[in-house]
Amino acid sequence: MSAPASFTHEVIQAAYFIAALLFIIGLKRMSSPKGARGGIVWAGVGMLIAGLITFLWPGMRNDILILVAIFLGGVAAWWSGKRVPMTAMPQMVALYNGMGGGAAAAIACQELVRGRPFAPAPVVLAAAGAIIGAVSFSGSLIAFAKLQGLISKSLRYRAQQAVNSLVLLATLFLGGWVVVLHGAAPLPVVAAFFALALLEGMLITLPIGGADMPVVISLYNACTGLAVAFEGFVLGNAAMIIAGMVVGAAGTLLTQLMAKAMNRSLANVLFSNFGETAAEGGEVTGSLKPIEAPDAAVMLAYASKVIVVPGYGMAVAQAQHKIWELCQLLMDRGVTVRFAIHPVAGRMPGHMNVLLAEAGVPYDLISDLDEINAEFETADVALIIGANDVVNPAARADKSSPIYGMPILNADKAKNVIVIKRGKGAGFSGIENALFYLDNTRMLYGDAQKAGAELIQAVKALE
Repeated sequence: MSAPASFTHEVIQAAYFIAALLFIIGLKRMSSPKGARGGIVWAGVGMLIAGLITFLWPGMRNDILILVAIFLGGVAAWWSGKRVPMTAMPQMVALYNGMGGGAAAAIACQELVRGRPFAPAPVVLAAAGAIIGAVSFSGSLIAFAKLQGLISKSLRYRAQQAVNSLVLLATLFLGGWVVVLHGAAPLPVVAAFFALALLEGMLITLPIGGADMPVVISLYNACTGLAVAFEGFVLGNAAMIIAGMVVGAAGTLLTQLMAKAMNRSLANVLFSNFGETAAEGGEVTGSLKPIEAPDAAVMLAYASKVIVVPGYGMAVAQAQHKIWELCQLLMDRGVTVRFAIHPVAGRMPGHMNVLLAEAGVPYDLISDLDEINAEFETADVALIIGANDVVNPAARADKSSPIYGMPILNADKAKNVIVIKRGKGAGFSGIENALFYLDNTRMLYGDAQKAGAELIQAVKALE
């Protein structure tokens, strides 16, 4: 290697190391709501460095096409990021995650069809990255379609797992064929290999119910990171290796935490078909007891401690600003207000945290399940806003319930419970909520934003 080429190589590797370091710093800062915005900037700078330095790579061609692709992708991301509502953020995360898996699969496809001989290790990693990336791509697209409402029903039929297993075995067989041929496999074989991998991602995700989508999105995020890391080894790209490993590890840990929060194994999430069918459980006794906004306002205004439990209903109504305004009025009256967040509240990890941060709720008022559960017994009012399954006491008491054993927020242990809900229907999992029928629970029906506005006016009227 000549001196200029050697120097260029060292500059590229140093830039990749800096970019990877920025990725790690950014991810670390994203673990806290206080540093999340800055973490995105740090990681974005790292990605910019990694992208620009790649143009110095020896033998790089098609610079114009690369620049056009970067421009089109950047404009599309900026436009969609500005326009997407918070309620659709889970769909966007699933879609963008799928693009990452698809990009890794595309890299593998290019490497496998270019016809140059491979060493055994790189071709195995290329094929593995191709399978994982393709499954993540098609599976994430199905998750997007389910969350967006484009697919309203789950595809379930007899011998479904057997069919999925056969498709997977066929994919692995073709992948093994590609590996044995060391990068010289015929194009039809490679095409069939990728087609089956994409089909497998679809078949895995189609039966999974909507209530499990947060875990599925997190799992595919981990898969995308792993696929990128594998392709980084194939290309000898340190930035891809480190970034992929970090994303894969973070996604795996998050998936495990979310499955634990639901007290379910990952296999149960992927293969149990729970989440959209009407689930059976013990008979719920009691009656729903409605309440009007003025009466609910009195309960809130004269309470000593109120714990607010936000859920997807708050996101749908975009009510976070009204709810925070209500809480500020209560705090001005000397009421202690806390927010309780369940790990799987909403449609993706951190969904409720993002909404509350957008409304300006101080981080020290927001607590997770483990931190705040013991405080419900000392709360005068638990205010439930569009949350359902995460506060269902059947998870503790009803062994016949599909969610039995899932850790929940102990809202039922508060002295009084006010539930803001649009109607009398069951939650996203299809399970009737026993909390709504308890003697200390009152139902304030209506859109969360409208109900929040009515509560604000009623509290002000008490002054």
